[in-house]
Amino acid sequence: MSDQTTEQIEAEIEAQREQLAQTVDQLTAKLDVRSRASEKLAELRSRPGILAGAALAAVAAIAVVWWRRSS
Repeated sequence: MSDQTTEQIEAEIEAQREQLAQTVDQLTAKLDVRSRASEKLAELRSRPGILAGAALAAVAAIAVVWWRRSS
């Protein structure tokens, strides 16, 4: 048997509870797809060059598909 006191055991349990709570919070944040998508959209909007590049790439892809179908 261990030589830990009741206070030490309680402190260890509390530390483990805190760690578990942090892990649950992190998993909850990862699983919140709507919030993650909103954050990503806000990030893209704050960087118009990336948004314009993505739009240009999409237009180019559509043009290539249309061109290949018409040939």
